[in-house]
Amino acid sequence: MHPPIRNRISAGKELAEALQSYQGLDNVIVLGLPRGGVPVAFEIAKKLKAPLDLMLVRKLGVPSYRELAMGAIASGDIKVLNPQVIHSYGISEAQIEEVEKREREELDRRAVAYRGQRPYPDLNDKIVIIVDDGLATGATMHAAIDAVHLQNPRSIVIAIPVAPPESISALRQKVDEVICPLQPTELSSIGQWYEDFSQVSDEDVTELLSQVWQNE
Repeated sequence: MHPPIRNRISAGKELAEALQSYQGLDNVIVLGLPRGGVPVAFEIAKKLKAPLDLMLVRKLGVPSYRELAMGAIASGDIKVLNPQVIHSYGISEAQIEEVEKREREELDRRAVAYRGQRPYPDLNDKIVIIVDDGLATGATMHAAIDAVHLQNPRSIVIAIPVAPPESISALRQKVDEVICPLQPTELSSIGQWYEDFSQVSDEDVTELLSQVWQNE
C-alpha cells in the first residue's frame, strides 16, 4: 500500500486548494520552513499568487537522541523549550546552551546562504501562512509562530500536510487557522506518510527562491 502523500510538490498543491480563499489578496505572504517546507510553500505561493519567503527555524535536539526536539530557535532570538523532554532526559542548562550555540551558528549560516543581503519581509498587518512538510512534536513550528507574532501580523495560518491531532490542537491555541489534511493518531516519522521524502538540499532551496525572487 502506497503512502498517502506522493511528494512535497503534490502536498503543496493539495494545501493550496484548501487555501484558495486567500488567493489574490494583496496582504498575504507565504513563509516556508527550510529545508523541507520550502518546496511545499513554493506550490502554495504560486497558486495563491502570493510572495514567498522563509522562516528560519532550527530544532534543538536532545544530546543523546538528536531527532527528538527539546526545543527550537528562530530568527530574532526566539527560543522555545519543552520542559517535559528536558526533565525526562535529565538535560542540564550547559547542555542546552551547547546545542543552542551550534544551532544558532547553523541558523546564521543558512540566513546568509539562502538570503544573501536580501532584507527580511515586513510582516506587519500581513496574513502570514507558515508552511512545513509535516509536524511531529511541533517545536520548530511553535518557534516560528512566536517569531511571527513579534512582528504584529494581521493573522497567522499554518499549512502542513500531516501532523498528529494533539499537535494540531496545540497550534490552534496560538494561531487563527490550521490546515492539515492528514491527522494520524500515531506518527513516528513524517517520512512514513510520503512516497518520496528525499532530502531537500540548500541548492534546492536557493533555486526555488531565486525562481520567485527574480520575477518580483
